[in-house]
Formats: sequence, structure tokens, C-alpha cells
Amino acid sequence: MATAPDHLVGRAAAVLRALSHGQGSTTTEVARAAGLARPTTHRLLTALGDEGFVDRDQRTGQWHLGPELYLLGEVAAQRYDVTEHARASVHRLAEATGESAFFSARRGDETVCLLREDGSFPIRSFVLYEGARFPLGVVSAGLVVLSFLPDRDIDEYLGRVDLTEKWGAGHSADELRARIARTRETGFSLNPGLVVEGSWGLAAAVFGRSGAPAWALSLTGVEFRFPPDRLTELGALLLREAHALTRKLSSA
Repeated sequence: MATAPDHLVGRAAAVLRALSHGQGSTTTEVARAAGLARPTTHRLLTALGDEGFVDRDQRTGQWHLGPELYLLGEVAAQRYDVTEHARASVHRLAEATGESAFFSARRGDETVCLLREDGSFPIRSFVLYEGARFPLGVVSAGLVVLSFLPDRDIDEYLGRVDLTEKWGAGHSADELRARIARTRETGFSLNPGLVVEGSWGLAAAVFGRSGAPAWALSLTGVEFRFPPDRLTELGALLLREAHALTRKLSSA
């Protein structure tokens, strides 16, 4: 269960994020994901529904994000949407490697998958999908973004979060620090099946105008597709695309 926000706006935001996977959720499922009591969640969903921010399927009882968010998103996209710039990079990565390629954005303490394109190889990993959220340090995108934050930000983050309860001992602060060091050395991150056994991922950071890691390009696939010599090849390809995309976004 998530930590419950302590103010109304934070609670409403937690409810909306709980629905962002796009598959529909019951009130109980939203409450669990948002870290809120069920009666509180129901009141928030009802109020958000009255404003069009969420919508309820009367047949199944499940809640979905509502049409008003789509309209607001269309306006916000004029300023914040970078996916069109990234789409060509994701396509080239999927086509060149045969793996699934992704573009993710940092949102606070999380990364959110914005784009996915599957390559030609028929066996795929479905850990990542458009709209999927993971904490910094989890999956290759979250690890590479965390790795290139300033040391003080890394120390602050690792000092207040415990990823082991949900994501396992491989996500302890000591383990993450070791992977951060390796990521900084190679330039790209590696997730060797830590979230789903046998599903590997690599990622390279894309930097914003401030010089901070704001996005990530990543590749995922099954373990046998990532032998050591190919990891080097894929890492170089990711870095090339990430550097080109950084330059493009910085000048946009």
C-alpha cells in the first residue's frame, strides 16, 4: 500500500495516479493503491466524477480516468509533450535490436513509461507498458535516472525510501549504490531480471536543459538475448540515441 498523502490535493492526486495504468479499478483497488481508507477514496472518486476527472463503468463498477483529464492533457501537451521527438528514437531502437524499446519520463520519485514499440523478436517482456510507473531505482529507466542525479539527491532519496519491501533485497540501498556506480562507469543501466525473473533491461538517460536526467530510453527482453558482448553493443546504441535525443530536446 502507498503512503497516504496528508492533504486533500495530495489525496486526489494519489487517486488519479492509481487509475493511470488505464485498465480500470474498483474502489477497493484504488484505495489500496493510493494508501487511503475506502470511504475516503469513494468520496474522492465521486467528487472527481462529478467534475469529469474520473468515469465509472456502470456495468462493471470500475473507475477510469475521465474525459476532462483528456481535454486538460491536450492543452498541457502543447508545453510538455516530448513524445513526438522521442518516437523516432524508440522506433530505431526496436527496429535495430528486435527488442521492445521504451521512452520514460521522470515524475518526482518515479519514472512513467510514455512510449513502447515492440521489435521483431517474438518473445517479449511486458514489465513495462505505456502508463506504467516505477520508483526511481526500479527497472532500468528508474535506475539510470537515479544514477545521474547529484550525489546529495541520491543520498536524500535512499535515506527516506525502502524499496526492499515491495521489490526485494536486490533493491536495498547498498545494492542500488553498487549499481549506480556501475551505471556511471558504463553510461547505461542494467536490470538483470530484478523485477521479473528472466526479464532484462538496459537504459540510457536523456537530459533536460538544466543538465538533470529527465527521461530515459530503454530496451527490454528475455535474458538469453543479453549476453555480455551484446550488452556492450546495445548499451552503445542506447547511448547514441540518448545523446542525439538530448540535443534535440535541448534545442526544441
